[in-house]
Amino acid sequence: MENIKKLGFGLMRLPVIGDDRSNIDMEQFKAMADKFLERGFTYFDTAYVYHSGKSEVAFREAVVKRHPRDSFTITTKLPLFSKPNDDERENIFNESMTRLGVDYLDYYWLHALNKDLYEYIEKTDAFGYIARKRDEGKIRHIGFSFHDSPETLEKILTEHPEVEYVQLQINYLDWEDAWVRSRRCYEVATSFGKPVIVMEPVKGGALARLPKTAARIFDEYDSSKSYASWAVRYCASLPNVMMVLSGMSDMAQLEDNTSYMQNFEPLSDKDYEVIAKVSENLKFAIPCTACRYCTDGCPMNIPIPDLFAHYNEYKRDMHKLWEVKAKYAETVKNTGKASDCISCHQCTEHCPQNLDIPTLMSECVTELE
Repeated sequence: MENIKKLGFGLMRLPVIGDDRSNIDMEQFKAMADKFLERGFTYFDTAYVYHSGKSEVAFREAVVKRHPRDSFTITTKLPLFSKPNDDERENIFNESMTRLGVDYLDYYWLHALNKDLYEYIEKTDAFGYIARKRDEGKIRHIGFSFHDSPETLEKILTEHPEVEYVQLQINYLDWEDAWVRSRRCYEVATSFGKPVIVMEPVKGGALARLPKTAARIFDEYDSSKSYASWAVRYCASLPNVMMVLSGMSDMAQLEDNTSYMQNFEPLSDKDYEVIAKVSENLKFAIPCTACRYCTDGCPMNIPIPDLFAHYNEYKRDMHKLWEVKAKYAETVKNTGKASDCISCHQCTEHCPQNLDIPTLMSECVTELE
């Protein structure tokens, strides 16, 4: 495990054709996957729900059918939002295997655990289910992705020592965040001896698109490195981090990420000082990571993360109001608008950041409509 390169290809933000998230640009993805493997990286991460279920299929077509099985590792996840019963759980697992076109999974996670879902998981023995799949040889390693408090994480790891890995949201902005508590969750996992896989190192792309005051600090220190590289290397420098996932959407992102992670060097003390200064200059009105879990099932077809991105852009520079309003109008031309929100709250049930989305939609109406 020590020799595995620490950059993982997250398949949640693949290139798409047009506005349809399920219409993956396969030719571009194939070229990206080929380049990723060519540069010595092996770890791919997907989930049953990514790209409306098409992410797993795309991986089969781009990687499984075109590369030897021992040249890559694949992680997928069991969705828990709908609280599947035993039969549904088995059907989901079998469908993932069919979509991916593999005989075994290298890693299989319970997806997006929190305190409420943990109660359901205990009632239905979900950890026992994935452990049995491991014993049957259909899974090699088991774990879970997590969005909740360090106290809940400690409870889960205490009660389930059979878990091998934990996937956590970590980035330099969330390290001391009062809600995400990346540092504390990382410390809990480390204290239990569980290697950490990092998700959202660039906070849904927000740490790659910095406001001028923050960007200037990096530029003056070392203008040769991309803003995203600071975020990814920050996470990869943590001693107990096994893998840092990056949801790469085009070849430029992949080439940048693999360039500095191919022969990764941990950050220096001076690097950490510069990142601390950047963090002090960063503030996002809405801490959305654009995971898009909220959009599946939205009855009004509102592209929630896209509207939040426009709102954040406006709040960073209020002189850009009319420019942002024009972008907003273009975004909602063929979708639901913020004012179409009916406050059904299906989105809030799926949001890992625990955002009060209907209330934030009202703010988008006030500022952008």
